[in-house]
Amino acid sequence: VQLQASGGGLVQPGGSLRLSCAASGVGLDYYAVGWFRQVPGKERERIACITDDTTYYEDPVKGRFTISRDNAKNTVYLQMNSLEPEDTAVYYCAINTICGTSLFAYSYWGLGTQVTVSS
Repeated sequence: VQLQASGGGLVQPGGSLRLSCAASGVGLDYYAVGWFRQVPGKERERIACITDDTTYYEDPVKGRFTISRDNAKNTVYLQMNSLEPEDTAVYYCAINTICGTSLFAYSYWGLGTQVTVSS
């Protein structure tokens, strides 16, 4: 089982990126999928999560980020709009049975993708 986050890069403030979380060895449609981010020196934080019919967002990204899934492609996306320098982090995806808040309940983290928001 492997999850791979991709789609990161350098973007100017106010810009957009779409991250992808592609899975191999597991069907994402059976799981909740969370997106997380981590800044050096800080704890990893959950920012969004999706089940089969519900989405969750943390306050810092609410209204700017959208999580979605394409079960046919076995991929979960994170559309990030109105990006701010504070969004700069390594972004990860992981799976769980529910959209819980404890990071310890999530599995198959993968390597993450760097997002840098800077002018």
